[in-house]
Amino acid sequence: MKQLVFLCLFIFSGIILKGQSLDELRSKKEKAREQIEYTNRLLEEARKDEKSSLNKLKLINEQIKLRNEIVTGFNNEIKVLDNLIAENVQVIEAMDHDLNVLKNEYAEMIRFAQKNRNSYDKIFFLLSARDFNQAYKRLLYLQQYASYRQKQALLISEIRDLIDKKILDLEKRKDLKQKLVEGKIRETNQLSHEKEEQGKYVHSLQQKLRSLIRALKAQQKIEEQLSREISRIIEEETGKSKEKGSAGFALSPEQKLISGQLEQNRGRLPWPVERGIITEHFGVHAHAILKTVQVKNNGVDISTTKDSKARAVFGGEISRVFGISGGNMAIIIRHGSYLTVYSNLKEVFVKPGEKVKVKQELGTIFTNEDDGYKTILKFQIWKESQKLDPERWLSR
Repeated sequence: MKQLVFLCLFIFSGIILKGQSLDELRSKKEKAREQIEYTNRLLEEARKDEKSSLNKLKLINEQIKLRNEIVTGFNNEIKVLDNLIAENVQVIEAMDHDLNVLKNEYAEMIRFAQKNRNSYDKIFFLLSARDFNQAYKRLLYLQQYASYRQKQALLISEIRDLIDKKILDLEKRKDLKQKLVEGKIRETNQLSHEKEEQGKYVHSLQQKLRSLIRALKAQQKIEEQLSREISRIIEEETGKSKEKGSAGFALSPEQKLISGQLEQNRGRLPWPVERGIITEHFGVHAHAILKTVQVKNNGVDISTTKDSKARAVFGGEISRVFGISGGNMAIIIRHGSYLTVYSNLKEVFVKPGEKVKVKQELGTIFTNEDDGYKTILKFQIWKESQKLDPERWLSR
């Protein structure tokens, strides 16, 4: 009897834990859905230009990636629900068994009570005791027995109510599973549609290899200019340190504090735009169309909406504001031994030497209306001469 109660409690605790897991899965799925909606908004803006563009392809690639996350989320939710349904069935079976045991015990008590329902029998039972102590114990036994019968009847009623609730809960979970299966089918169909659109973009862009190569070379020149400017800052700062007989950046106590605070916020920094989607990641990877060509990105490309503003991810001091030939304006902020870089701006709101706060607007991001209406902020993080992956620093 007690073993069954403990088993039920153990299974209930497992259901609670899995329920928390289910909430986490739903949260991830909803976040991916929100990002898809935002990507759709960017794609609608890009479709104003009827020509296929690399930016459109990157957006649809990110959309497919997010859609796959949603489908995976549905699969995981269905798996968790299958386990919950199976455990619900176990709980109901265990409680049914427990209820039958209680009913049998209660039936035995009723039969015994009927046999001994005559008050004369009870009096005889008490008077036939050897002494007063035994008579007193028999009286207690009769009282406890009557109380136990009442408790058994109450327990039977409570377990029956619990079983009814678990059956209702089981039906709800089955209904939820059915809705999840239907949702998964819708998302899978949408994924197929997006992959068809992706294929059309790829086929169209493959006819424009020369223009893609020219654009890639132009972008590489912009990256080189940006890297040279960052290198100048690094050389200046390391030069100051060498004069003082130390390595790395020369840091004041305030700059050391800023560096430490930035490091403590790794993975929690706000995004350099209010809303955006990363359409090109950090490091070396294959070109979206030119598969034999390796693309190197010292940071990340964040696609956002027209007239969006770049903003500081952390407090610091404006180190550089400069123009890049073919690449618009760029800003470099120093945070102790760290540098954050914001480029492809059409206008800036800050000047060198100015102290800025976290989320302070720095400038307006350029929108290229001749290339799919793309609005892209190029964002980098450096620790002295070391390039860092911004995605590891930004909040998720």
